[in-house]
Amino acid sequence: MNSILIANRGEVAVRIIRTCKKLGLETVAIYSDPDKGSYYTRLADHAVCIGPARADKSYLNINSIIAVAKAYDVSAIHPGIGFLSENSDFQRACEKEKIIFIGPDARSMDLLGDKANARKIMINHHIPVPPGSDGEINTYPEAKKLADEIGYPVIIKASHGGGGGGIRIVYDAEKFETEFKLVRQEALASFGSDSVYVEKYLENTRHIEVQILADDFGNVIHFGTRECSMQRKNQKLIEEAPAPFIDDKLRKSMEDCAVKIATVVGYKNAGTVEFLLTQDGNFYFMEMNTRIQVEHPVTETVYGIDLVKCQIQVALNHEFVLKQDEIKVKGHAVECRINAENPAENFKPSPGTIGNISLPSGYGVRVDSGFVGGDKISPFYDSMIMKVICSGGDRDEAIALSCDALSELEIEGVSINAEFAQAILKHNDFIKGRIHTKWIESKLCSELFGQI
Repeated sequence: MNSILIANRGEVAVRIIRTCKKLGLETVAIYSDPDKGSYYTRLADHAVCIGPARADKSYLNINSIIAVAKAYDVSAIHPGIGFLSENSDFQRACEKEKIIFIGPDARSMDLLGDKANARKIMINHHIPVPPGSDGEINTYPEAKKLADEIGYPVIIKASHGGGGGGIRIVYDAEKFETEFKLVRQEALASFGSDSVYVEKYLENTRHIEVQILADDFGNVIHFGTRECSMQRKNQKLIEEAPAPFIDDKLRKSMEDCAVKIATVVGYKNAGTVEFLLTQDGNFYFMEMNTRIQVEHPVTETVYGIDLVKCQIQVALNHEFVLKQDEIKVKGHAVECRINAENPAENFKPSPGTIGNISLPSGYGVRVDSGFVGGDKISPFYDSMIMKVICSGGDRDEAIALSCDALSELEIEGVSINAEFAQAILKHNDFIKGRIHTKWIESKLCSELFGQI
């Protein structure tokens, strides 16, 4: 391998380019018209315009991306996060052109990308899932009958959903038909399929992830847990590693379960198994993301590993040297996503041109940014500007350092959520672990803005 095309943009493109530079690999970036001149395009060895602002004409255009890859004779493509990162057709297109796809094979993506089918696989292998349908369920009478049987609230999910889309919670039977139809419409518009499934909605749960890595020689290892319960609109804001307030026995059970899931589906490369953890200590499979996650730096920080480098090594069919018992967590890390948004206005995006930026620094502070002063935050794509990752000897130290780092952060020209993130970190509920995935919307926003 001597060159890689990054089929993505922004912060994750910068992240991948930096690892490629470390490995001596040439990089080719692609960009849409609004992203011309962006920071990541200047870091890459080559940058090529792929199309207009609309993602389906640029970052989702498989034929155009493959054409650029062939024109530059790249060895591999890294899909990054979002866009085509979990698209099996893209993987097959790469394979057809003998271009290495840095990620799992199409079969794994198909098995796990269909969330209803993934749920069915877990049931067949005795992996705990919330009560609900065995697979997809696409007629209203059948769905309503099941919802009435398992009891409200229930959650209706798009089988091919992702990124927090195609999800609706229904608290009473009278609203079920309307919500069922809306989810199917949203699913068709966003994911190209109106297939859905129904589960019991488990209230006040935590969102816990396990990072796994698998090679082509049957080895599957994990890099511990992440706490990802700090969310708004089903999008994460703050993540931690390792997940706090979990005893060793429960943690091991979740980690072992994640490894079992990856083994069952014959998974290869980096992936993340997501669980719901209830207040009584039971956990349930939610989904598996067949790509690198936005929050992977907190795991890298406490385990001292470059997961993007690992992805590239696995794609080159390298066998793991590391053994599970050699992988040890060191300290604690907290990641804060800094978005161009206004939390006081229901997290309204704040596109615009960035002025001066002053970044936090010092021992234990890592900043993964996709933008510098003068860059534009586009209204067409995700509003994340950067991630601030702070690590310490324990959780208290990591939280304190995160608060200080956010105080140092200054970004002119757009509204950002740094003060809101500080409010989370300083809240007694967060410090004591009295949190769940709806805590921000149900409690913090109400306290700060009078929103419920």
